Amino acid sequence: MPAVVIPVKNEEENIAKTLDNCQNLPLNKIIVILNGCTDNSKEVIKNHSLKKYIHTIEFADPLGIDIPRAIGAAFAYKNNSPLVLFLDGDMQGSINTNLKDLVSAVTENNIDMALTNCYPFITNRPTIASAVLRYRENLNRCLGVFTQLGLANPCHGPHAVSRRLLEKVPWMALAIPPLCLAITVQSKLNVQVATSLSHTLLLSSLRNDDHNIYIAETIIGDCLEALRYLEGLPPSRKDNGIYYLGYHPERKFDVLEEYVEGLGL
Repeated sequence: MPAVVIPVKNEEENIAKTLDNCQNLPLNKIIVILNGCTDNSKEVIKNHSLKKYIHTIEFADPLGIDIPRAIGAAFAYKNNSPLVLFLDGDMQGSINTNLKDLVSAVTENNIDMALTNCYPFITNRPTIASAVLRYRENLNRCLGVFTQLGLANPCHGPHAVSRRLLEKVPWMALAIPPLCLAITVQSKLNVQVATSLSHTLLLSSLRNDDHNIYIAETIIGDCLEALRYLEGLPPSRKDNGIYYLGYHPERKFDVLEEYVEGLGL
């Protein structure tokens, strides 16, 4: 049963439009991970027109970035989903066509990881974004996939994965997207860009500068972990004497492990 996984943390203003993007997709299960919500997100979801397709998994305490994604994927896998489409709870843009492209890439073109290129055009980028993209480019070049992927990475934008990928990539690695990409490529699975749109068209919620810095440090650290994996070295988020932690310490890998074990995976 194809599934879309949507992590949600206090998105009562955005989640309805995000769910609207799932209209007319060839998916019959929407797995919403309520990630420590303290607002009315749950009520908005319960009253959405797609409610008969929605299965909610609720955690009272926040799990940290990307952990809910991995939990949703594990649930989908347990329920025999042939593919999983990942979508963030604050993506309000009109991206239904892009989501269809991602699903078609997996179901029709035998792609195991279908990515969105969120940087299809050269624009003036903030310094912090340029730094993140340098690490993403370095990882893709080291993986030998820069020609086909450019700057695309599962850490940014909606993407879809096959059941084959979920059988190969450890659940813990799904919560570190650049590491997931590295393992996918090393496993000789098919990774392609399936759709393109500027990241501004996702209409994701605007955050403060501190959040943007933490996200940047998280992605850079994740890329460093992926590069260490490629070199056969122990995980490290250190580069040139700087530790790039970001939100990584808040990731509750223990909860993910316990959840996966509870599913018998």
